[in-house]
Amino acid sequence: MAPKSKVSQSAKATEEPHGYEFFGPPGAALISFGLPLFCYVLTFFCNDVSGCPAPSLLHPSTLTLERLKEEVAWPGISGLLSTQAFLATLGYYLLNLALYAFLPAEEPEGTELKTGGRLKYRLNAWGSAIFTMVILAAGTAVEGADFVVWRFISDNYLGLLTSNILVAYFFAFFVYIRSFSVKHPKDPHMRELAAGGHTGNMLYDWFIGRELNPRVTLPIFGEVDIKAWCEVRPGLLGWVILDLAFVMQQYRNFGKVTDSILLVTIAQAVYVFDCLYMESAILTTIDIINDGFGTMLSFGDLVWVPFTYSIQARYLATYPVELGWTGIAGVLAVQGVGYYIFRSVNNEKNRFRTNPEDPRVKHLKYIETASGSKLLITGWWGTARHINYLGDWFMSWSYCLPTAIAGYLIQDAKQHPIKATASDAAFFQNSYGKYAIPGEAKGWGTFFTYFFMLYFAILLIHRERRDEEKCRRKYGKDWERYCELVPYRIVPYIY
Repeated sequence: MAPKSKVSQSAKATEEPHGYEFFGPPGAALISFGLPLFCYVLTFFCNDVSGCPAPSLLHPSTLTLERLKEEVAWPGISGLLSTQAFLATLGYYLLNLALYAFLPAEEPEGTELKTGGRLKYRLNAWGSAIFTMVILAAGTAVEGADFVVWRFISDNYLGLLTSNILVAYFFAFFVYIRSFSVKHPKDPHMRELAAGGHTGNMLYDWFIGRELNPRVTLPIFGEVDIKAWCEVRPGLLGWVILDLAFVMQQYRNFGKVTDSILLVTIAQAVYVFDCLYMESAILTTIDIINDGFGTMLSFGDLVWVPFTYSIQARYLATYPVELGWTGIAGVLAVQGVGYYIFRSVNNEKNRFRTNPEDPRVKHLKYIETASGSKLLITGWWGTARHINYLGDWFMSWSYCLPTAIAGYLIQDAKQHPIKATASDAAFFQNSYGKYAIPGEAKGWGTFFTYFFMLYFAILLIHRERRDEEKCRRKYGKDWERYCELVPYRIVPYIY
């Protein structure tokens, strides 16, 4: 009878009111419909036609809509999407689905659901990524920077962005509508509503995610966990693919590949492939355990990550920067510190949760809560309650620093003879008879290339606050006792 009672209590817990996040429905609407527009702003206002930022933005008093449209090469609403880009996007998703279904995979169980039972997950993102990279490497070996994939991405970037936005919205609507077939709170197929995702407000629930782990069974491909699939593919790998396309674009433009774009691409690829290799670690993340799958995760996974996180490589494809050995060493030092913290912290958590008797974590001290959970008070997690986010933030610096003091203006060599020094002219002039100079745009481009650092800091603090609220709700007075023993949130002695 005990297990049955435990399930009943957990099921009851899922019905407790959790309140709104993101300022409720108004915030959900702003994020759901504002962020796609912001992606277009980043794309148009930092461009390879007139500059980064577009020159007219530097003189708002004389800014005109027509002039701005010309500078950003505005294609009109119909030009935001093309059939070729949409079909290519669907083909990419189909490839990821096929690799997910047919490549060898591990099938571990996730954490216990609030209503009892554990779901099995099919994990082979690492093998899928390697398979995809081998195809891209083979094509590049044969055709070089003119390989059709790299050319297509550069020529259809805007259409690919729009296509992925449409796919993300499709997923969000599909899982929201389908969530009403969940027999909550005890579904025979272990389907479950997210604790904070069934408030009754349609807009908010669609945004935050109504069903916790939406799954679908497809002909040929079998069962697919939509949230876990989107979490690590196709968007995460798409981030690296976009970076590589911009590397090839820089080579086509200038006949060389600079250390800055290589550093950005390698740093981001290390982060992505580490995540893919440690795919099982996502099963203990708040995204999988706590959050429903709605517009927030769908758009974040499929659009926001690949298309905004790759902005530094896109910038450097048009305005190359040479860092030199000193600059490289500085960026690598920041990256190394961030990665060391990130990986060490997460390894410690996963080892302790999986096997507390593991020699590498057996010595750690902890407190035990009334619910039976163990909270570490020594080691990394005894230094700060969410110190894993500190490593993430340090790594975000290494993505932005290679762009230096960002900002450039595009000039046509025929209309505007190069006035820079001879070395600068040779460096900045591309194969199309255009060149980029800092000019009055110098420094203003940092809004685009360093945006990620500021955004990521806000994201991590918000995520930490969500974690705190979830833990206070789960552990009650035990969490208050834990906070007294581990007083710092993310940065020891500071925050």
